[in-house]
Amino acid sequence: MALPNHLAELGAAPNAIGAMLALIGLPWVLQPFWGPLVDRFGDFRTGRRRTWIMLGLAGALACLAGLPLAGDGAAALGGLGVVLLLHNACAALLDTSVDAMIIDRVPPDRLGETTALTRAGFVGGSALGAALFSALMAAHGLVLAERLLLLLGLLAAAIPILVREDAGDALLSLRRRGHMGHGLPGTPSYLAFLGSLLAFGRRREILALLAVCVVEEFATTAFGVHFGLDLVATGRWDATSLSQLQGGLTLASGTVGALSIGLWLDRVGPQHALRLLLGTCVAAYTITALLLLGPRSTLLEACAMALSSVVPALVFVSLAPAVMQIIRGTGAATQFALVMAALNGGGILGSAASGSIGALLPSWLIALGGAILFALCTLVASKPERLFGSPER
Repeated sequence: MALPNHLAELGAAPNAIGAMLALIGLPWVLQPFWGPLVDRFGDFRTGRRRTWIMLGLAGALACLAGLPLAGDGAAALGGLGVVLLLHNACAALLDTSVDAMIIDRVPPDRLGETTALTRAGFVGGSALGAALFSALMAAHGLVLAERLLLLLGLLAAAIPILVREDAGDALLSLRRRGHMGHGLPGTPSYLAFLGSLLAFGRRREILALLAVCVVEEFATTAFGVHFGLDLVATGRWDATSLSQLQGGLTLASGTVGALSIGLWLDRVGPQHALRLLLGTCVAAYTITALLLLGPRSTLLEACAMALSSVVPALVFVSLAPAVMQIIRGTGAATQFALVMAALNGGGILGSAASGSIGALLPSWLIALGGAILFALCTLVASKPERLFGSPER
């Protein structure tokens, strides 16, 4: 969150920053390819999902250790992009494994609460990181910030290392339980998993759900990246102040907001909550467009940033439980990764297109376009059979 603003302040072009963000987001689009690996090979003595969690975490931390070698400033965009590309490939494996563990072990009536807690952890780290690292990079440069990030990551790694998935699991081991070369007993081959993934993706309600994921994330990211970089590039905001505002908004939406939505949707159901939140996004982006249409002020720009970022962030809290209720089963990690890849793919497309869109359209018109896209998503979600199948299904 802090890095694009930091690079913009050092003179990097918005198109170059958008291209870097698209590159490092690529592993999240390819995330479904981790799913069959996590689903099929789960007979390690350290636990079906925990083994992959630790392997993904180890790779991600190794990449962070090498990040200072990429350098700092606008000239380092290529090196930063490559290292963070590899880091995100490992992080995508970690994410796939954690999601699979949630699907395996969390009761359906507590998925909202669990998703809210995972969201709170994600955005809490992003928000506190934005506030801390924006100031640290401004004062001491990117290298020191990267070293501190690695230290915090190593401390966080203690949780999956010390907490077993099942009581009888080994604390640390790469040995398997005796099914050498075959994964879990009764599981299909890797190619069969890929075939089932394609079949899953062709279902009508899944195609509609994937379309909603791509469109809503594209709308949020395209406007968010453009608006933030535009505020810095025009000198209306400095990078540190903007990062701290974004961090504070993210923290509010991902903690109090996410937990409130999560507990509420466990009572009303994730499908109903998803439709209401998408409709709220239409109103939020329409108001944002109106705020940016007239004379600008720091307060109005802060309000526009809040409306355009906080409300869409809450959509995920209802979206993930809705997906998890559809896909429980043997290939859960693979299927959930496909849906998350669609979500991340929309974000990558939004990042890549933000510079071109911003060069053609004013901010208020981009926000209005986002409202129209959210309206389309709401229309699709208003037909439950499109997203969630017929009642008997």
